[in-house]
Amino acid sequence: MDRIHELLLHPFVFPVVISLFLLWSITKWLRKPVEKTNLPPSPPKLPILIGNLLPGGRLSLPHQNLYSLAQKHGPLLLLQLGPIPMLVVSSADAAREIMRTHDLNFANRASFKVQKKLLYNGKNVSLAPYGEYWRQVKRIVVLQLLSNKRVQSFRSIREEETSILMNKIREHRGRPLNLTDLFSQFTNYVICKSAFGGQYNHESENSKKFLVLLDEFSDLLGTVTIGDFVPWLSWISRVNGFDKKVDRFVKRMDDFLEGVIRDRLETIEDDKNIGDNFLDILLGIYTDNTPDISIDRDSIKAILLDIFSAGVETTSTAIEWAMAELLRHPTIMEILQNEVREIIKDKNDITDDDLEKMQYLKAVIKETLRCHPPIPLLVPKITAKDVKIKGYDVSAGTLVITNVWAIGRDPLSWDKPEKFEPHRFLNSSIDFKGLDFELIPFGAGRRSCPGIAFSNAAIEFVIANLVHKFNWELPDGVEGKDLDMAERSGVTVRKNIPLLATAT
Repeated sequence: MDRIHELLLHPFVFPVVISLFLLWSITKWLRKPVEKTNLPPSPPKLPILIGNLLPGGRLSLPHQNLYSLAQKHGPLLLLQLGPIPMLVVSSADAAREIMRTHDLNFANRASFKVQKKLLYNGKNVSLAPYGEYWRQVKRIVVLQLLSNKRVQSFRSIREEETSILMNKIREHRGRPLNLTDLFSQFTNYVICKSAFGGQYNHESENSKKFLVLLDEFSDLLGTVTIGDFVPWLSWISRVNGFDKKVDRFVKRMDDFLEGVIRDRLETIEDDKNIGDNFLDILLGIYTDNTPDISIDRDSIKAILLDIFSAGVETTSTAIEWAMAELLRHPTIMEILQNEVREIIKDKNDITDDDLEKMQYLKAVIKETLRCHPPIPLLVPKITAKDVKIKGYDVSAGTLVITNVWAIGRDPLSWDKPEKFEPHRFLNSSIDFKGLDFELIPFGAGRRSCPGIAFSNAAIEFVIANLVHKFNWELPDGVEGKDLDMAERSGVTVRKNIPLLATAT
């Protein structure tokens, strides 16, 4: 035994033994029978560090590129982004399996480096890992911030901001108006007042400062760096200064929000109007310290930014596309105007009861969201464990993206999907609240957007007022059929060229 021990300790013998063991292990691994897997179709790909490159030269519009690939390869498409597999879903049936049948397996969302920094390491609703914390903040948002009752309580804010919008249009009658800018201003101030209270108005320096920060926040939020998919290339963001740019912005935004929270905590005890905005509600939960529900200051900031990121651009973008389609289709505009004006008659103000009667208005909004979902690629999900979708094997850790823009153009779900035809919804029960997978601009399942009611209330109210109070035409004699409807990507997909129109 001593002789064997000495032999093993010999400086040349030990490496040989280790090498032989490794050779045996590798040989055994190579000879191991490979399990047969039925992977979704995939286009040809480059080496694993690069993966698939989207064809067509339109990388700024990935939803269109992915739609083109789906038409060639099918509604389930497997791509490779660096070492990460990505499943692209482009049909209602496949989306139903993911968001209903296997919803729990897809309950976690992917979060990338920039989004984590901007949203306090995922303390918001949209990116928080699935678990007890997410359930707590989701409950706060759904039951206390964005419930139907709370949305109705903000009606006075919508009325006030809509009145300001109508007055701006009235002052410029007969001259071209940049509706894109006007709709952005409208949604910014509606959500700003809902979040912080009435003191954050058009004259407030704090609100102006915050809206500047919010513009930069929106630009950064949609950024995905190459290091998110190819980790060894993360150094690029450090060398080109992008990481420092994000860090500087995060500090500026945090300083602003911390100041807002600090100032409100100093005055809230003497204020008789506590609880009429998002900040007051969240501060009430923060200071109560109830055992079953608790949040810290970073949670408050993350939830507020979540509401802004999910609400401002999506709402204004939907209004912009709706008006663009109405201007492009004068007959549809006339039908809608006739409905609204017949219901309102001689009244000046539009009530919620009036809006409930406007079935064609609701059809116009649904058709707009079908053709122009503000976020055409839903926030990516991550597969928790291996699963079969439509008979295909999807491995744990796969990034899953649902292309709702493609689903809205699926001829298996829609007749003449390329045409803007609101009447398709008049005798249809299909809605966009997450139960009908042919139309899911806000997602579906447990990770669907909780702000549907808030957004829809603003969209309906503004469009009804726009067509009730004014007739509209395109400037310079442009006909509707010639209106440029090209898209531009960002946090949301907007018109590439701002929408200009003349109120008469």
